[in-house]
Amino acid sequence: MAKDVKTMEDLFLEEIRDLMDAEKQITKALPKMAKAATSEELREAFEEHLEQTRGQIERLEQIFSEMGVKSGGQKCAAMEGLVKEGEEMVSMTEEGLVRDAGLIGAAQRVEHYEMAGYGCARTFAQLLGRAEAADLLQETLDEEKETDERLTEIAESMVNQQAMSESRGTGGRTSGAGD
Repeated sequence: MAKDVKTMEDLFLEEIRDLMDAEKQITKALPKMAKAATSEELREAFEEHLEQTRGQIERLEQIFSEMGVKSGGQKCAAMEGLVKEGEEMVSMTEEGLVRDAGLIGAAQRVEHYEMAGYGCARTFAQLLGRAEAADLLQETLDEEKETDERLTEIAESMVNQQAMSESRGTGGRTSGAGD
């Protein structure tokens, strides 16, 4: 975070810059996650969220434009770490439903981080009287919650149980994804 954050306006700007970088990192990670997924439903969820993420970037750009400021300058170290953890999980698992359960867990950690960020940014926008920005941020927050719920549904309706069956034959233990 920039050292010159002195006002709520400054804090709001830094928060949405952080979110912008996070979303850009996600647009690079989601195609890799979709490719690594075994479940067609999970692959489709990642592909649909990629399209949704592009729209979220457009909303953030709209907020920056309304503020008359540039969107760059902030690196989201937290998202960088979450993406790296997801990549490590893929590299340490074999293709299959156990990997899918791990992918869901990694994706949900990303969603929860985003929900926290968008919730804070929305609240800051409301406090600053930036109603349009608050509405745009709420729209994205709603999408992130829907994505998280969809991932939970995929995990609980099929992937986790099938991953357990798959892993029983290997003698390995797995931990399921989902909230």
